[in-house]
Amino acid sequence: MAQYIIEGGKRLEGEISSSGSKNASLPIIAASILNGKTTNLYNVPNIQDIKITLEILRLLGCKAYRKNGKIIIDSGNMQKTEIPKELMHKLRSSVILAGAIIGRFKHAVFSYPGGCDIGARPIDLHIKALKKLGINIEEEAGYIICSADKIRGAEIQLDFPSVGVTENIMLASVLAEGETIISNAAMEPEIVDLQKFLNRMGAKVSGAGENVIRIQGVKELRNVSYNVMPDRIEIGTFLCMTAITGGNIIIDNVNIEDIKSITSKLEETGAKIKSEKSRIEIDAPKKLKAVEIKTLPYPGFPTDMQSVFGAMLTLAKGTSVIVENIFDNRFKYLNELKKMAAKISVEGKVAIIKGTKKIHGIEMEATDLRGGAALCTAALAARGQSKINNIEHILRGYEKLDQKLRNLNAQINLVQ
Repeated sequence: MAQYIIEGGKRLEGEISSSGSKNASLPIIAASILNGKTTNLYNVPNIQDIKITLEILRLLGCKAYRKNGKIIIDSGNMQKTEIPKELMHKLRSSVILAGAIIGRFKHAVFSYPGGCDIGARPIDLHIKALKKLGINIEEEAGYIICSADKIRGAEIQLDFPSVGVTENIMLASVLAEGETIISNAAMEPEIVDLQKFLNRMGAKVSGAGENVIRIQGVKELRNVSYNVMPDRIEIGTFLCMTAITGGNIIIDNVNIEDIKSITSKLEETGAKIKSEKSRIEIDAPKKLKAVEIKTLPYPGFPTDMQSVFGAMLTLAKGTSVIVENIFDNRFKYLNELKKMAAKISVEGKVAIIKGTKKIHGIEMEATDLRGGAALCTAALAARGQSKINNIEHILRGYEKLDQKLRNLNAQINLVQ
């Protein structure tokens, strides 16, 4: 079991470049199934979730590998349409592959996905949407079997603007007959990136970034090369890590518009934010101020940043309130922060954090990806040494986290 060992108290300073977006890369890799040709992807992070996704593609019959900093996928010889159960359980976003497989082959078999334990994330919204496209869906011995003679465009009204469901509909309908309209669609930047990729491949998708997306079905798609967007959650994480240590860093390769909900909250804490083109600088105050946060679908405050902010606010002056509106089990990390002497209470979906002057390094257990990043954030500012176990969760979503932090003056080691 790998772990991070962190000596707290080091002020972060220096300059790094962000990695490509995990949450954009995964649906784009899934979309590479659709063209039955060659896809070249750049700026894809070298993380565990990507490795598992590429392994699934290879088991389905694709050629998929990383070479000279890019990912090459050839889906021309793909014939299998069943996603392996053991890999499906390792990766929540593997359900996105179903939309792409159905879109190309009119048939797919998969089981319920796994991933982080952060509360109920039912796939009934996915199934409901796929049925709207004329896809027959049956459950048998824990497997979901999808089949259709034809996929027909339809008007689909989402009960909730789910990112995954929006992406799955887009993937399933780009080769469908007629037009598909998604109302109450998710508006996250990763949806926009998927639209750009699909259109580069020859699809006809419009409206991404707004709450109505239109997909006009086409008959075939072409070879494509594409550069994946920067990871806004990784960028936000490093900004918070810098804020809690009273540091000053510059991050390159940033889409400033995508992180405004994050930077505006950081400015409320007293941090000074400067941005120019694709670069952002944070200069942290000596003492952070408490803030109130409510997680919401984009353009609201992202649920993926809630835990990292929670860790940062343990040392802020005053009382901070966090309301988690997206997932119902995303406060697990707070139990570990309490052991560090953080003053935290939880009532349902509300966490109340009373800032304290110091927290202490201890041995902790990461229980999910973003919660693990939160523990790293707290450890960087804690007095003494912290050991963070189960960092496999963290490695799922952050590329070379320890190396980047060392480049910023942190004292962190990865022990295998």
